[in-house]
Amino acid sequence: MTQEKTLRQRIKDGEVLVALRGSIKTSKNELADIWSTGVYDYIWIDGQHTAYTEQQLVDYCGAAEELGIDVQLRIPHTRHAYLVGRFLDFGFSAVLVPEVMEPETVDDAIAYAYYGPIGRRSWGGTARRGLRGLNDVPKDLDRHTYAEWWNDYVVLAIQVESIEAVTNIQKLAKPGVSVVTFGPRDLLFSIEAHPGYPLQSVEDCMRNVAEQLQGSDIRIAMGTPTTPEERDVYLNIGVTLFQQDAPA
Repeated sequence: MTQEKTLRQRIKDGEVLVALRGSIKTSKNELADIWSTGVYDYIWIDGQHTAYTEQQLVDYCGAAEELGIDVQLRIPHTRHAYLVGRFLDFGFSAVLVPEVMEPETVDDAIAYAYYGPIGRRSWGGTARRGLRGLNDVPKDLDRHTYAEWWNDYVVLAIQVESIEAVTNIQKLAKPGVSVVTFGPRDLLFSIEAHPGYPLQSVEDCMRNVAEQLQGSDIRIAMGTPTTPEERDVYLNIGVTLFQQDAPA
C-alpha cells in the first residue's frame, strides 16, 4: 500500500482539487496525455446519466490505476446506495450518491462502502483498488491489513440537490462521509418549487451548508464543470472541490 498522501487525506486537508469529468471511452494513452497537463487531481465518472457496461468500468479503472489516478463514480440512483460496495469492487476509489434526502440512504452508503468494523462491505473482488498491481491476488492476502487501509482510503460523497437536503445536512453528513457535492440544476428545481424558502440561490444554500459543516472534516464540492476564472465565488464560500472538462 502506498505511503503517499491519499485523495481522501488531501480532501480532508482542504486542498483545492479539480476532477476531470471523464469518459469511459477515453483510452489509457489518451488519459495519460490529459494527465500530463497537470490540471487534474482525480477523475469523476457519471454513472447516473450515461450508459456503460460493468466491464467498461473495470477496464477504465484498471487503466487509471496503472497511471496512478483515482476515479470517483456517481452511482446510477439514490436507491442504489446499498450497492456502493458492488461499484467499488470494479476498482473505483470513491463513490457519489446522488439526490440524497434521507439519513437512511447515507446509512446504507456507509455500511457498504466500508469493511468491518465500520461497515459491512462484503469481502472479495480482484479488481478492487490496491490489488490491480498484482498479476494474481495472493491467497495469503492479509484481509485485516487491506480492510484497514481501505477504510482510511475510500471517499464517500453525497449529493445535495434539494432544499430538504440543505436544511437537514447535519443529519446527512454523518461520520464516514468525506464530501458534500452540490447539484446546482436539480437544486434550482427544488428552490423554484418552494418560493417561500429563505434561501433562494445555489450560492445561499452553499453558504448555509458551509456554516452547518464548519469545524467538521467534510468538504464541499461543486457538481458541475467550472473554469478556473469562475471559481473565486465558490472558493470564498468554502468550496474546495471542482470539476473541469477534458481539454478540447
